[in-house]
Amino acid sequence: MEDNKSKFPTETVELPSKGLIYPQDSPLRSGKVEMKYMTAKEEDILTNQNYIKQGVVLDKLIEALIMNKFSVKDLIPGDKNALLISSRILGYGKDYTFTYANKEHIVDLSTLDNKPFDTTLVTPRGTFKFKLPTSDIEVEFKILTDKDNELIEQEIEGLKKINKNASSEVTTRLKYQITAIDGNQDKSNIRDFVENNLLAADSRALRKYIKNISPDVNLTTKINVDGVEEDIDIPINLNFFWPDL
Repeated sequence: MEDNKSKFPTETVELPSKGLIYPQDSPLRSGKVEMKYMTAKEEDILTNQNYIKQGVVLDKLIEALIMNKFSVKDLIPGDKNALLISSRILGYGKDYTFTYANKEHIVDLSTLDNKPFDTTLVTPRGTFKFKLPTSDIEVEFKILTDKDNELIEQEIEGLKKINKNASSEVTTRLKYQITAIDGNQDKSNIRDFVENNLLAADSRALRKYIKNISPDVNLTTKINVDGVEEDIDIPINLNFFWPDL
């Protein structure tokens, strides 16, 4: 049976990560994703109340538009942002109107560029390395995917049930993100290091470095507010696709 997706024109989206952080056998490794133009059928997805309540409506939209076969949960946030922006352009055009400081502003989404990404930092395993400035220990880490973030949230919620006053956001995230300590990839060793030996100064430096090198779309735009130019980040949510929803 003919795939309905093949009947529509498509565009190729360049991923901010260039695909280098994904496994060799992943369709995402090419660094490109083919997407079809949005139709009224996809608008049904955007108004599906069950999807909205479950918080999966944007994932379902991407699934409906991609021509490649891969799980949306395998995407890192930066690459997902690129697909969402392309989805918006293919569905409703490049001009996005939003309200900020009680005024309407228009941004041309086609002018948004991917953040500079130094591909020489990526190891053959799709990971990155960083020497902790205080302890002089080398850590290897990965960029977290949506699937990783779901597991992290589940673990955090589980820990809260044990101790409702506990706060483990930083350490739990690093336990999933770090893949090796001075070359040692043992998971129990990594968890022990994060819990008992990772200095606060090193933790902060590592998190700052991860944020700086993570592939993404530059969502910052300049707008004029009462004669003053401000830099703001363009919000990507359900209203990004349909402001009157």
